[in-house]
Amino acid sequence: LLRWSPWGRPGVKALVTASMFLTTLWNLRFFLNPSRGSGEDSKNREPLVILVWEWPSKQVPNISRDVCHELYNITGCQLTTEQQLLHQADVVVFPHSRLQPGRDKLPKERLPGQNWVWVSLESPSNTRALAAWNQTFNWVMTYRQDSDIFIPYGKLVPNQSATVNIPAKTNLVSWVISNYHRTQKRAEVYKNLSRYLHVNIYGKANNKPLCKDCLLPTISKSKFYLAFENSIHRDYITEKLWRNSLLAGTVPVVLGPPRANYEQFVPADSFIHVNDFDSLEELATFLKTMNSSRYQQFFTWQKRFSVKLYTDWRERICAICMAYPRLPHGHLYPDLQSWFNS
Repeated sequence: LLRWSPWGRPGVKALVTASMFLTTLWNLRFFLNPSRGSGEDSKNREPLVILVWEWPSKQVPNISRDVCHELYNITGCQLTTEQQLLHQADVVVFPHSRLQPGRDKLPKERLPGQNWVWVSLESPSNTRALAAWNQTFNWVMTYRQDSDIFIPYGKLVPNQSATVNIPAKTNLVSWVISNYHRTQKRAEVYKNLSRYLHVNIYGKANNKPLCKDCLLPTISKSKFYLAFENSIHRDYITEKLWRNSLLAGTVPVVLGPPRANYEQFVPADSFIHVNDFDSLEELATFLKTMNSSRYQQFFTWQKRFSVKLYTDWRERICAICMAYPRLPHGHLYPDLQSWFNS
């Protein structure tokens, strides 16, 4: 396009021609892709629309406002449960608890560029009918650290308070249990442990349910809490550790994945693992004979951290917008059951 002059600079006519050609290309770009609007960054200014096909909990909160920004300072994220907005949604969220085998309740088609998310906070032992959802979901959102969107039950956040708060203790061990099944590992461990020490049991399983505001004050009176998971799977560490133990101000005695897995979430000296002992009698002796100085060491973590619980589904769903830029697009899970059971 440019005709060079003997002086090594382009001629005026050549410059004009080149300028016109570039302007034409620039205008053609927007003609062919009008959705981009006034520039490349305009897409980033448009809210990401997250459609929750059915809300995970029984009570659906008000999400008509910009709740992600108002509650969690996450901008550019619009939540909706209006299924008629399917064709505007960038992401569609499907909680497993609301899925039924078969596709009668799912959208008939997936829009180009739209990503579907499978969501579950239950363990594989308590999750059924996954085989029906092969080649259906682009992303998974679970308590597993290797999920596309990781949603733990809780975490420790930095807190430089340098203070330790240990509630007054009136008993040794407590346990809150609602669904007691003899076939569970935790039922077997409790039965054998109770031979060597007394456990204060609360919850529906013992006809001693605790009201919402009674739970933590009651548990906090115990030196130790049995943070026994209902099933044992990688990363499956629930509110039994985060709320009932650490937040309540008691020392968790955990039954779940191996100690090394717990240590990815909390300091090694903040909990006692059932597997640390050769026998449950040895564990019972350790709990009953622990002196005050040793007991206080389990709360050292409070000098550097505080507990953050994740209890609001709005916060979990808003997290999708935070993760969105780094997520793989166009990927499908060919065998969801195999992935979750791995």
